Amino acid sequence: MVVLSASVCSQQGKALVSRQFVEMSRLRVEGLFAAFPKLVGHAKQHTFVETDSVRYVYQPLENNLYLLLVTTKTSNIVEDLGTLRLLAKVVPDIAGGFQEHAIQDHAFDLIFAFDEVLTAGGYKEEATLNSIRTNLVMDSHEERIADSMREAQEAEARKRMMDQAKKIQEQKMHQTKQNFLHGGTGGGFQSGGMEGFGGGGYGSSDPFSQQPQQPVMHQHNDPYAHLYQQQPAVAEAPKVIAKSGLKLGGGAKVGGGKSNNLMAAMAKEDNLFGGAGGGLGGLSAAASSFDISAPAPKQVAAPSTPLSVSIEEKVTVTMNREGAVDSGEVKGTLTVTANTDAGTMALVTVNRAQLPAEFNFATHPKIDKKVYETQNGALSLKGGKGFPVNRPVGILRWSYQGDDVAPLTINCWPEDEGTGSIVVNIEMELTRPDLVLHDVNILLPLGTTDPPRIENIDGQYKHDARAGMMCWHFDQIDSSNGTGSLEFSIPGHDVEAFFPVQVGFRSETLMCPLQVMSITNMSNGTPIPHQLTKSLSPDTYQCA
Repeated sequence: MVVLSASVCSQQGKALVSRQFVEMSRLRVEGLFAAFPKLVGHAKQHTFVETDSVRYVYQPLENNLYLLLVTTKTSNIVEDLGTLRLLAKVVPDIAGGFQEHAIQDHAFDLIFAFDEVLTAGGYKEEATLNSIRTNLVMDSHEERIADSMREAQEAEARKRMMDQAKKIQEQKMHQTKQNFLHGGTGGGFQSGGMEGFGGGGYGSSDPFSQQPQQPVMHQHNDPYAHLYQQQPAVAEAPKVIAKSGLKLGGGAKVGGGKSNNLMAAMAKEDNLFGGAGGGLGGLSAAASSFDISAPAPKQVAAPSTPLSVSIEEKVTVTMNREGAVDSGEVKGTLTVTANTDAGTMALVTVNRAQLPAEFNFATHPKIDKKVYETQNGALSLKGGKGFPVNRPVGILRWSYQGDDVAPLTINCWPEDEGTGSIVVNIEMELTRPDLVLHDVNILLPLGTTDPPRIENIDGQYKHDARAGMMCWHFDQIDSSNGTGSLEFSIPGHDVEAFFPVQVGFRSETLMCPLQVMSITNMSNGTPIPHQLTKSLSPDTYQCA
């Protein structure tokens, strides 16, 4: 006998699963299946029908399905019926029933089972239901032994790994404790050689000494916390003028690599830029290995109003070493969060008529843009739908590109004196007097672990010897202190090591004059109590 094909098909001739045991084109197989329902309609009392070229041996199944063998006309009909009965037992055993979805889900298992019953060429094997089950499981004693040995080896490797990790952690904790007890290896925040900047934290008999002073240990969690506090005013030390003049540096150098890794290590080690939400926060796949952004704001209590509104802007700036802005862009988002059911039906109105044409605005696709344009800035969901509860929804976005988006410019001039020392002069200037910047951090790679010798400084600084980094810090920069300078010298010869300089800050003043005019219930027009927050912070801000 020769079985051409074994399949499970529907009453309309649609094959759910089919296995061909001789070479057949798909067109011929589909033609055979298409002719089968017509032949069955005239011979319902039989279990086989014939055409001029083939014989159909079939058995009706549940749910209007058929188990079908397509054989040659010279095939032994008795053996074909035996094969059909065996396959009728195999199908529910493998698929778990005669449902169409069950057969489709176990299609490959059924094909493997058909291969256990029929060989290539369409000849029947001496197989039983139990032997087919055993062959499909493909279980072997040797395989079980090999799996047991592999699992034992993996468990032993995990145990050794955990023991080793525990030893390394204990060594790190011991080393950290020793560094803390002995003052550590890195310098703390200092004020450019002034004795008054750390309160009683720095002891020195010479108030104008330019040498780095050793910190006195304080019993608190953050040994640098007192350095951001306001300090009593003291007499200024005389400024030391650099011996050699300024000179123009070479071309810009794209940031990245070792210096950026050191920046990330410094920020992570000392929590320099705040919590997880800011500082040297997320990694960037662009030219820099990380981004500097504003420190994370302090945690606030749970919202007490039905609606929370947040206006957030992110600024991206790249400038050269002379302070000229190469590229600048600001992107903003207006986000609403319904804290209760009363806040879901909010209609937010902004000052659309007063917004500058230079900014590109776009509403969320689910916002009714026609209402926004005709009602002069009314933002609501289409179809009168409400906002989801406890899920922030960005309803309006805007962007602007231009050199004037940079609120702060950095002018950095490192100069090699030729005596094994480099003098660095760096200036910052607030170019947007309408903005007030808080927690401004200007991060400089030094290319060495040696401490810098501060000649002149406005603001505060911190040196991390292990990372070879220096942070120039201002609590606040506004129109009253819109400029500042820093001059220091440090051993070295490579003037390129001080780039890129990266900047982080936060502000509650926006660059786009967007204002929320009113927030009312779209059904009855009553005002909805809400909480409004505004923030401006850098996404990427560097001088390279």
